Amino acid sequence: MTDYLAATMTMLGPAQNRYTDPAAWDRLHAELGIRLPTDCRTLVNAYAPVQLNGTCTCGHPATERWNLSQHIRDKARAWSDVCWDDLDPEEDPRLLFGLAELTFGTCDGLRPIAGTDRGETLFLVAAHDTVPDSWSRTAKAAGHGTT
Repeated sequence: MTDYLAATMTMLGPAQNRYTDPAAWDRLHAELGIRLPTDCRTLVNAYAPVQLNGTCTCGHPATERWNLSQHIRDKARAWSDVCWDDLDPEEDPRLLFGLAELTFGTCDGLRPIAGTDRGETLFLVAAHDTVPDSWSRTAKAAGHGTT
């Protein structure tokens, strides 16, 4: 089985670990009521805040300027205001991820963790059929569509 965390870290190069702060993660989890997977926290601690390949930006909960907690709150609020009722089936994230309802920034919803310079948002999707503290799928969305 592929170790995707190790493969990703090999691709990104040596970890910087500039802002590793367990208390910042505790605050994020308490404020948002969600717990991000260990692999995600490991990557964020190792490299964030960062803009990868000039495109994908990810914050860190221990920084003020590129704060991951604030990013998740702001994006969850914005995506919650989108009307999802008029989507074609291939665009509907509820169908794509098997969600009964669409929520953002919640334990059972889509968690916006990063963004791109093209206005896309990358989400973690709660993985109920796997080991707790894991993540199995991500989505990116711009406008109303999901790919």
